Amino acid sequence: MSSDVAIKVENLSKCYLIYDHPKDRLKQYAFPRLRKLAGLEPKKYYREFWALSGVSFEVPKGETVGIIGRNGSGKSTLLQMICGTLSPTSGEVQTQGRVAALLELGSGFNPEFSGLENIYMNAAVLGMSEEETTAKLDEIVAFADIGDHLSQPTKTYSSGMAVRLAFAVQALSDPDILVVDEALAVGDIKFQAKCFERLKQLKNRGTSILLVTHSSEQIVTHCSQAILIEQGRIHETGVPKHVVNVYHDVVFGKKASAKMSVESGAENALSEEDNSQPNLIDDIFSSHPGFNPHEFRWGDGRAKILDYTLSVGAKVYPEIIETGSAVTLRLAIRFEEEVLNPILGVTIKTHEGVAVYGTNTDKQHVGEFTASGKAGQVIVVESRFTCHLAPGNYFISVGVASVQKDEVVPHDRRYDSIHFQVSPDASFYGLSNLNLGLNVLETRT
Repeated sequence: MSSDVAIKVENLSKCYLIYDHPKDRLKQYAFPRLRKLAGLEPKKYYREFWALSGVSFEVPKGETVGIIGRNGSGKSTLLQMICGTLSPTSGEVQTQGRVAALLELGSGFNPEFSGLENIYMNAAVLGMSEEETTAKLDEIVAFADIGDHLSQPTKTYSSGMAVRLAFAVQALSDPDILVVDEALAVGDIKFQAKCFERLKQLKNRGTSILLVTHSSEQIVTHCSQAILIEQGRIHETGVPKHVVNVYHDVVFGKKASAKMSVESGAENALSEEDNSQPNLIDDIFSSHPGFNPHEFRWGDGRAKILDYTLSVGAKVYPEIIETGSAVTLRLAIRFEEEVLNPILGVTIKTHEGVAVYGTNTDKQHVGEFTASGKAGQVIVVESRFTCHLAPGNYFISVGVASVQKDEVVPHDRRYDSIHFQVSPDASFYGLSNLNLGLNVLETRT
């Protein structure tokens, strides 16, 4: 394995034997041997379940790799084999350096021991000497911030307290590899912020991090690469934003036959007399300045978003938008088939994929849109917002869906389809301009 690689996973597979009845275990233990002695073909009394099959990838040193996937896709099984707590059926895992893992709440803790005792025991499991642990004890205790509970048995801890202490030990042991499996979802917002700041520090020091989470924004914000696991196999790898889009695709059930072609002929362009109105006939969404050719589009095609206009005042499809400008977005939607209670959603994201704002017609109780959805019907929807965003590049995602038997069914979703840029503004920093006023009320001498 190369010295630049922290983790190498090669053709890793894990098979579980599923027995329908307890007695089948006994049958499997005895009967195949008897049948073999009798010269008969052995019979299986179990079903094979491959939780993981043929998984291969590498994690370079100092990289943060996010692993995402649906429940039951094999993510936790993969991490357990990387950490050595589970043996693979086939394949190989190689790691370089000390591995620290936070696989589940309270993992590695003795519930009868106090928090302090568990710190020393957990650190010893990680390969730290008692002297090393004592030297870092104040830092660990301060990071966990659980107060007097440190002297109490961990069985009395809440889930949040347990993960605070566990993360503090793992992250402050200065590991070469840190594996975190969904545990941070339990912590409060303040603690999560502290954890991700620590992860950033570890990455800068050269620690390789594997992060499993269902939060697509955490994957996009904190990871340099991402892996999508689906049904025990690697479904997609690459830059986080792309992998997250594919993950949404998988979750909401994209069908291969549902991909929609996009017409972009010049003959369909909007008329010069009134180019602020969307086209109601042809799908010319992709013909406009600001369209992102790398949009991620899917749906069953029962509705189609044909066209859009983005304007600031009289200027249509502006290349740059100034902070504080009033922006108008118009969309033309045609229903190819009848759709009951359709929902139109709009989301604005940073170029890294972090959502800064999102809403839909259901949340805003737009009854006019909910009442539409007859086959052949075309509707134009207008949305206005004041662009109080920080300077940078942004993408607008739009989509039409409906809820059928408590399941969201996408009809036409166009992720990251409209690009716009906000001009520089040195008067503030952050994601949004809240127009904070600073005034001197009194001066004393």
